[in-house]
Amino acid sequence: MRASFLILLTFGVSIFCSSQNLKVSENGRFLVTENNEPFFWMADTAWELFHRCTREEVDMYLAKRKSQGFNVIQAVALAELNGLNEPNRYGQVPLIDNNPAKPNSEYFRHIDYVIDKAESLGMYIALLPTWGDKVFKNSWGTGPEVFTMKNSKTFGKWIGSRYKDKDNIIWVIGGDRNPRNGTDDVAIWNEMAEGIAEAAGGYKYTLMTFHPQPDKNGGSSQWFHEQPWLDFNMHQTGHCANQPTYQLIKSDYELKIVKPVLDGEPLYEDHPNCFNAKELGYSVADDIRRIMYWNVFAGAFGQTYGCHDVWQMYTLDEEGINGPLRPWQQALDLPMANQVKHLKNLFLSRPFLNRVPDNSIVLDKQEDDENYVIATRDNEGSFAMVYFPTGHERKISISNLKGNSFTSWWFDPRTGNSFKGHPFQKNTEVSIHPPSSGKGNDWVLVVDTSDGTLQPPGKFKNQ
Repeated sequence: MRASFLILLTFGVSIFCSSQNLKVSENGRFLVTENNEPFFWMADTAWELFHRCTREEVDMYLAKRKSQGFNVIQAVALAELNGLNEPNRYGQVPLIDNNPAKPNSEYFRHIDYVIDKAESLGMYIALLPTWGDKVFKNSWGTGPEVFTMKNSKTFGKWIGSRYKDKDNIIWVIGGDRNPRNGTDDVAIWNEMAEGIAEAAGGYKYTLMTFHPQPDKNGGSSQWFHEQPWLDFNMHQTGHCANQPTYQLIKSDYELKIVKPVLDGEPLYEDHPNCFNAKELGYSVADDIRRIMYWNVFAGAFGQTYGCHDVWQMYTLDEEGINGPLRPWQQALDLPMANQVKHLKNLFLSRPFLNRVPDNSIVLDKQEDDENYVIATRDNEGSFAMVYFPTGHERKISISNLKGNSFTSWWFDPRTGNSFKGHPFQKNTEVSIHPPSSGKGNDWVLVVDTSDGTLQPPGKFKNQ
């Protein structure tokens, strides 16, 4: 996938920088640039960005998310909330007569603007051509159903052709709908994906995945894992706290055909837990941190964040979906939105492309609850990390690391701060007591070889 961007200097001069194409790494586990530098996916969910925002609002939103460390924005061309019949902020609908063979270029000019603006900030757009209710309708969504076997590839070729030279596009087929048995759903999505790839010049010019609904049996891999257009797998792990999301990541990580995997829709911040605010309240930052760290430690190549107020671009003048708490502009500064960068910075501060999940490091027998401790390490033995979601004591072993003596750090996911811990010897099984414990007291233990070549956790040369 081609990707280039502008760097805006403080004195207002724009300099064109060389392309940084995104592709799957040689080991099939991660995304990298054309120079094989690691790319940690840190996305925000902005499904209604094209549909409900003016250009001035787009500018403000993207600048804010850029400053918070996000590098991918997930948004939908044919949006969910009556996205076919309710015009965008400039009075345009996406299709003429709701016909996918007749896209409205005036509507898509606004999408062009958003994509170009993101590119000027060095950000990628994870672009969904359509929300899933345009393929079939279930218990929610307004439709109408406009895509069929006859027109899905036609639309795919049109939108693929329009954006084939937009270098910061990551394609996301689907949109919160799982293909149904006994229908043409899988074929319709395949046709749309094939149309995009054909218009772009082939699979090597696209980077593509599929956005599913939550499913205990997995995500995109259930239907599309062997499709040549699918470059990486995506899950939606749902909007309940304390679900063992790491199991879904682990399942895809262990598939025989190796492809990268991530959670493209976890529990949103400010979301009613399990859609039941009355009994379960709303999500808070430590619930979301736990899910994100679990997923990446289990083998995901990055993580998506979402805020319930922001994805729908909620304002007090509109009817909200599932009880949003505040206007989206205010919600941009919720705690987790300012903490996600610490997760990205932590992993980029250590060798990234040889990282493997390894829970043999944790010696205690564990339950799949909010206290579950999870570990990852460098396959070449230079470091290990152990995530303690509630600060509970665990016994660990670092026998898979190289060397005989090791330094350790405690990394705080809330602040990105780190401080030295106790030294380790290789063959010692140690009971680890994090600095604090209880709900919201999550910590990462980082164990490094003692050669002194690694920066403190969360710090790296290109930061």
